[in-house]
Amino acid sequence: MITIVAIMFAGMLVGFLLRKRKSFFRFNAKLTLWMIYLLLFFLGLAIGYNEYIMLNLSSLGFTALIITISALAGSMLTAWLLWKFVFSGKENAL
Repeated sequence: MITIVAIMFAGMLVGFLLRKRKSFFRFNAKLTLWMIYLLLFFLGLAIGYNEYIMLNLSSLGFTALIITISALAGSMLTAWLLWKFVFSGKENAL
């Protein structure tokens, strides 16, 4: 866990030091997107390799759907409340 936190703080430090270089952040945005795609691919690979998950996909799939819908609804509600109470009336909120 300390390794993850240290890596995150190292990234924050590098981001702070390179904050004036706009080209770096355009590259970083593309790189981040492709890393997310790669992580999702490896997640799918791990799920496909796990026999327990594959054999119980029908029951696990329904539970995962309920959890996903609940998380999505909660995130949307929280974002709406945050927008309404924090950013309403401010011209340059974003």
